[in-house]
Amino acid sequence: MCAMETRRHGLIDRFIGEIDKAIKVLSVPARAARGTPTAPAEAEDLSESERRRSRRLMRVNHAGEISAQALYQGQALTARDPTVAGAMRKAAAEETDHLAWCAQRLDELNGRVSRLNPLWYAGSFAIGALAGALGGDRASLGFIAETERQVESHLEDHLGRLPPADARSRAILEQMKHDEIQHGATAAAMGGRELPLPVRFGMRLMSRVMTRTTYWI
Repeated sequence: MCAMETRRHGLIDRFIGEIDKAIKVLSVPARAARGTPTAPAEAEDLSESERRRSRRLMRVNHAGEISAQALYQGQALTARDPTVAGAMRKAAAEETDHLAWCAQRLDELNGRVSRLNPLWYAGSFAIGALAGALGGDRASLGFIAETERQVESHLEDHLGRLPPADARSRAILEQMKHDEIQHGATAAAMGGRELPLPVRFGMRLMSRVMTRTTYWI
């Protein structure tokens, strides 16, 4: 009876803890452990149309970091190996820097975050938890490695679409790209296995839906 009570309380505590994390990610301004990347010249000369494009692109990147937080937390929750769970939580903490940088840049551009962020968080958390529960740690790590490869490609695309004069946003995305490459390499080195082609295709399709929707909403 005591063991059953302890297990039930443990699950409830973890569930409450995840709700608390979600509320904090979605409503409490993130604090970066590292300083915001800066461009060589901070002066900007952006037209209104260029500023609008930068706002939309950085809103997409902010939503992507919301999703990254949820994905890592979901996978950490269902990880079997404590070392893997710890690595997931460490990566989530590092992604907090990206979240804070994107939010700060949006403020500077007089932009706003996506209204769909709660949906992206819930969906990504469910996907991360499901990947860990059904596929095990190697599949979960492979999922992270593939996600980071796709994020790297996405950031490269955004770097090409940013207005040339927006050096500050560019510096942020460059550092984010560097970090995502590191996260993907770490997941692969820890034993992540390559995902089947249909799964990779589905991930790209879902990512495309999220980025195109968030660009406007």
